Amino acid sequence: MQIKVKKLHPMAQLPSRQTSGAAGYDIRACLENEITIDPGMIAAIPTGLALAIPEGYHLSIRPRSGLALKYGITMINSPGTVDSDYRGEIKILLVNHGKLPFTVRHGDRIGQGLIEKVYSAEFIEGELDVTARAEGGFGSTGI
Repeated sequence: MQIKVKKLHPMAQLPSRQTSGAAGYDIRACLENEITIDPGMIAAIPTGLALAIPEGYHLSIRPRSGLALKYGITMINSPGTVDSDYRGEIKILLVNHGKLPFTVRHGDRIGQGLIEKVYSAEFIEGELDVTARAEGGFGSTGI
């Protein structure tokens, strides 16, 4: 599958995998100036890229585990979704759950994107079948 990418900024970098077995394509920050995210704050980090995802697919953007473990940095809307008909700039919504300010610099890997199939469904009103769990909600099956 080929995905058309438009660089909205000359310093933008195309998504890439670090290893042949990686499921996700690293997405990098495209910044003129670094951005510092204070603890408890959220920032929309530009990537300088717009994509043309083929119809029937979407790009699911997820946090990077190393940023989460080492610095408490994750995505506030994880996973983020880029629909096939969106043509604007991809921005990654990072949140700092850590105890220290975190600085994002140009070229930093700030998210990872997975191309996923989208399945269409029709929602219809009607009675639901009975299951053993029934309406048991949060924690109803134990720890």
